[in-house]
Amino acid sequence: MDIATELMINEEIRDREVRVIDENGDQLGIMSIQQALALAEERGYDLAKIQPAAKPPVCKLLDYDKYRYEQAKRERENRKNQRVVEVKEVHLSATMEENDVNTKAKMAIRFLEGGDKVKVSIRFRGRQITHSEIGKKVMDDFAERCKDVSMVERRPVLDGRNMIMILAPKAAKASFAERKAKKEAATRETASPEAKE
Repeated sequence: MDIATELMINEEIRDREVRVIDENGDQLGIMSIQQALALAEERGYDLAKIQPAAKPPVCKLLDYDKYRYEQAKRERENRKNQRVVEVKEVHLSATMEENDVNTKAKMAIRFLEGGDKVKVSIRFRGRQITHSEIGKKVMDDFAERCKDVSMVERRPVLDGRNMIMILAPKAAKASFAERKAKKEAATRETASPEAKE
């Protein structure tokens, strides 16, 4: 049963009749609001309206302070586990040297391994726009260099004088499995030369 974050409690509840659930989750039936409040006070709990849309509304006996503390704790935990994905940008050129492409690819791989997406862009200058197929080749080559840690989320598209492609990190499960396989392969390779000697 979902409980709203801000509950109406005790005297805030204005309904004449409510369905009451006790602190253990057992139904106590429908009773007047005065009876429900008296029961809550007698047992040392707050009366909280948890299903306001029901006919009659459903109220539960609970320790409201403890409930709010647990809600805040859950929200903090959820925020802590949240990862904000950023989009980093890498600029290429249709006439780029091999070393520059390698440097940009390493930078993109670092971003992707950090969990961010990478927007790869090429700006065509002057007459270069007439040879956009060269830019597409550069983009495809770049995607190929990053394929171990990424997948192409958006294929290269010409947008005015720019060609844009978006790379997203591969699913974490796959990359962990790949890393494990690579580590095992590396340990076998380092172990085999020693065994020969």
